[in-house]
Amino acid sequence: MFTNTKIMVQLRSVEHDPVRLLEAASRLLPDDVAVLSSFGAESALLLAFVAEADADLPVLFLETGKHFPETLLYRAELARFLGLRHVIDVTPDSSQIADRDPTGELWAFDPDACCALRKVEPLKSATQPFSTLVTGRKRVQAATRTTLQVVEEKSDRQLRLNPLAHWTADQITAEMERRGLPPHPLVEHGYPSIGCAVCTRPVDNGQDARSGRWTGLSKTECGIHTAG
Repeated sequence: MFTNTKIMVQLRSVEHDPVRLLEAASRLLPDDVAVLSSFGAESALLLAFVAEADADLPVLFLETGKHFPETLLYRAELARFLGLRHVIDVTPDSSQIADRDPTGELWAFDPDACCALRKVEPLKSATQPFSTLVTGRKRVQAATRTTLQVVEEKSDRQLRLNPLAHWTADQITAEMERRGLPPHPLVEHGYPSIGCAVCTRPVDNGQDARSGRWTGLSKTECGIHTAG
């Protein structure tokens, strides 16, 4: 577990301000902080804060091989628009794909195993050099996130920073518009939460933003934030 109490106190003292929080993390934990981004529906705001705080922070994008084409295009365009200088595609091990999902259809009959193969395991490997992971999770996204804290200690020996934990969807939309940030192209088509194309559907107004993920299943998380 992350045990540097002095650093924790300093981070919590600025947790109300996303940019100051990220600046503090970059300063206090040099070369030890990475940002996780799906380049999804609301990702632009967190990444704008990252670019303002330190455009050289590593931004990890899980390239599962199952994304919407629009997401891959948005990933490239948004990184260029914001001036992010260190975006890294994290991909699953090709030998593991060949062994465990040779037809590419694992998602259809065992989505948990697919997420483990294409997300959880690659991310675990990619984040080993870092003590601190920045995420875009919000309390309002789902019932599983209602107690989310901005500065979070995890049992997987990593510190998680969630600068937008207390932000509402309306606040995020307003700030994105104020900053002139480009939206993900699928948002206008009813996708408030965007994951892999094979497991994401549009939702109706008023529905839980993540209800379009793994529709019809009890599954609500891919596992990257629950393992530890």
